[in-house]
Amino acid sequence: MSNSNQAKGDEYKHQAEKKLKSFGFFSNKYEDAAEYFEKAGNSYKLAKAWTEAAECFGKLADCHLKCESKHEAASSYVEAAKMAAKTKPQMSTELLQHAIGLYTDMGRLNMAARQLRELAEMNEKQGQKEEALAFHEQAADLFDTDGSSSEATKSRIKIAEFSAELGRYPRAVEMFEEALKRAVGNNLLKFSARGYILNAGICLLCYASPSEIERKLEEYHDVDMQFRDSREANLLQGLLEALQKGDDGLFATHLAEYDSICRLDSWKTKILLQAKRRIQDMELGVGGNDDDGGGGDDGSGEDDDEDDLL
Repeated sequence: MSNSNQAKGDEYKHQAEKKLKSFGFFSNKYEDAAEYFEKAGNSYKLAKAWTEAAECFGKLADCHLKCESKHEAASSYVEAAKMAAKTKPQMSTELLQHAIGLYTDMGRLNMAARQLRELAEMNEKQGQKEEALAFHEQAADLFDTDGSSSEATKSRIKIAEFSAELGRYPRAVEMFEEALKRAVGNNLLKFSARGYILNAGICLLCYASPSEIERKLEEYHDVDMQFRDSREANLLQGLLEALQKGDDGLFATHLAEYDSICRLDSWKTKILLQAKRRIQDMELGVGGNDDDGGGGDDGSGEDDDEDDLL
C-alpha cells in the first residue's frame, strides 16, 4: 500500500510540475497545478514520505499565492510544516514562519500567535529553550493585541518557566506576577492565583534577599487575601526561614512535608534545587543574598531529581 501511494504521489507531482510549465490560455495553470500538488501531498502522507509531502504542500502554498488565496496558502504552509517536522525541523520552522507572515498580513493575529506557539513547542522539544522563549514572547504579544488574554497568559507562564530554568529569576517573577494580577481579576482564573504566587516565591528564593522576599510575600497576601493561610503560603514562609538561617536541612524538611500532601512537579523541583544550593553555598560562605537580582545557576541540570532536593 505504501509503495502504491508513493507511486501515486510521484505521478501527481509530475502532473503538477507539467501544468506549471504549460501556457494555459484557457485555464489558470496555478489552480490546475494546485489540485495535483494537493493530491501528491496527500498520497505522500499516506506513504509516510514526509519530506516529499512537505515539499508538495509547500508548492501547493506557492500556487495559492499565485492565485491570491492567502488563507489557503497559509493553511498549506502549516500542513507542509507538520510533514517536515517529522524529518527536517529547520525546514518546518521556515514553513511555519511563512504561514505566520501570511496570517499577520491578513489580520489573523490569533492564528499567527498559535503558529508561533507551535514553533515554541517544536524548539522546546529540541531542547532549544532560548528560541522557544523568543517565540513564546512573540505569541504573547500577538494574543494580547488580539484580545486573547487567557491565551497570552498561557504563553507568559511558559516565558516565566523558561526564564527561571535559564537562571533569569527576576524576569520569571515578573511574568508570574503579571499572570497573578490577571487571575485575581477574573472569576475563571482566580483559582490559579495561588499557584502563580508559589512559583514566583520559589524563584525569589533563588536570588532575592530575605527582606525582599518578606516584602514580596506581603504584597502577594494583599493581592490574594485567601493566600495567607494556605498550604503554599506556609511552605514559602518555612523556606524563607530556612534561607534566613542558612539551613538546607530545614529547607528539605519543609519541602518533604509539603510534597507528602502536594507532589512537587518537575519544574518546581528543578528551581527549588537551585534555591537549596544557594543555601548550601551560604553555609560554605560562597554566596548569599543577591540584592541585584543576579541570574544564578541556569537551572538546566537534567540529572537533578527529587532525591537531591528532599
